Amino acid sequence: MKFQVIFTYDPEYEGYIAEAVSLPGCVSQGKTMDEAIANIKDAIQGYLYVEEKHGNDSFSVAL
Repeated sequence: MKFQVIFTYDPEYEGYIAEAVSLPGCVSQGKTMDEAIANIKDAIQGYLYVEEKHGNDSFSVAL
């Protein structure tokens, strides 16, 4: 699966905020873009794991 992720530079944090658009509340951050990418991948995996454990296997995906 592929998920649309929006990255925004936050000058106060001095790093990047990453939001998986189709997964409500799935947000992460990193001081570098590479770190933000790695962190949002982990956040998405965790999000999907929790959804599966709670029996919710349907969610909206941006195509």
